[in-house]
Amino acid sequence: MKKILILGVGAQGSTVAKRMDEEPNVAEIICADYDKKAVDELVKVLKKGKGFQVDAKKVENIVEVAKGVDLIVNALPMEFGFTVMEAALTAKTNYQDFAACYTPGVDWVKSIQRMYGEIGDRFKAIGKTALISTGSAPGTICVASRDAMRYLDSCETIMLYVYEGVKPKRFLPFWWSPEVAYSDMQDEAYCFENGEICITQPFSRPVYMKFKGIDNEIKMIEHSHDEPVIMGLNSKEFFKGAKNIFFKYGGFGVEFAEPLYQMGMLSTKPVELDGNMVIPRNLALKLTPPAPKYQDEIKKILDEGLEFDSGAMLVQATGIKDGKKVKVETYVNAPGCVEAFEKSGLTGEMYLTGQGGALFTKLFINDKFTQAGLISSDMLTFEQVDTYLEYATELNITLDTTVDEL
Repeated sequence: MKKILILGVGAQGSTVAKRMDEEPNVAEIICADYDKKAVDELVKVLKKGKGFQVDAKKVENIVEVAKGVDLIVNALPMEFGFTVMEAALTAKTNYQDFAACYTPGVDWVKSIQRMYGEIGDRFKAIGKTALISTGSAPGTICVASRDAMRYLDSCETIMLYVYEGVKPKRFLPFWWSPEVAYSDMQDEAYCFENGEICITQPFSRPVYMKFKGIDNEIKMIEHSHDEPVIMGLNSKEFFKGAKNIFFKYGGFGVEFAEPLYQMGMLSTKPVELDGNMVIPRNLALKLTPPAPKYQDEIKKILDEGLEFDSGAMLVQATGIKDGKKVKVETYVNAPGCVEAFEKSGLTGEMYLTGQGGALFTKLFINDKFTQAGLISSDMLTFEQVDTYLEYATELNITLDTTVDEL
């Protein structure tokens, strides 16, 4: 029987908690956040939950509530990552997060390399596993990318596409944290090109995609994301020597944010306004509604109606199989926003990202990880991929793969 600590009880952390509440191998779920109301609301609906208000800026605060746990699930913003990892190392327990963390002011790629190196060595020394980047993207899309490698002898290029096409009738540009969204959309993006990690500009290099089941072409742009970095660093061992890995993102949130980026509204550099210094992004955040968190909020939005309820997650891998050039195309299928709420009381974003993360947690609590040290979600063995997809099928999250000669 396992005891887990979930730090951060927003959309993703609360979803993991609810899923783990159903698992027979879980004895206790400690839910911790600075937001006491959010903790209390979550614990009320859990059979195995116990709540604490915690300031996660200090290692010792986390260690205090992590006594005796088998796993810390970090669902906090990325800048808390190294602090929570340090707490997991101090508490001598396993670790999981939703996206590769960073240190403000430090190059992000170097931060990730530090995780694979120094941090990973420290987890290995205590015989524990740290698993990073385990939401839907990164996370489920990385599992789909690993699965695609079964169909290739060697890989040349992997294209990763995520389109979020859920648009309510009310003004709600993001179904996830606007703070994280604006940060990601302002940051430099990365790609793995000709065997090297390269910096690209946000909203640049647009391509227009026609996805299965969606009538119109969708504009997909460069966006700061884990996959080109982690998969690029792991390309030789886990992706059949892929030389190019690109992540493209599109949707109504992107359409809304692009003109804000162009006019400087996502910047954190102060500007003078009527004799006062103002940070543009803070103003944008002040005027942007938060993502819905509670079921009654979500229900009200859905009752008002959606203009669109669509989306796509697609992996395209090109390479060689039996001496012939082929393209492997894998769609990740999951319930849309309305269906997700009907099934589980979650939004489509929470359903795929939160439950995608919960499937990795399920691997932990069922002792499916044999790797000591630090790994990312793209480094699963094929046996672990199979188990993950078996778990995912129970949630109506499936893969649809085709292989065509080029």
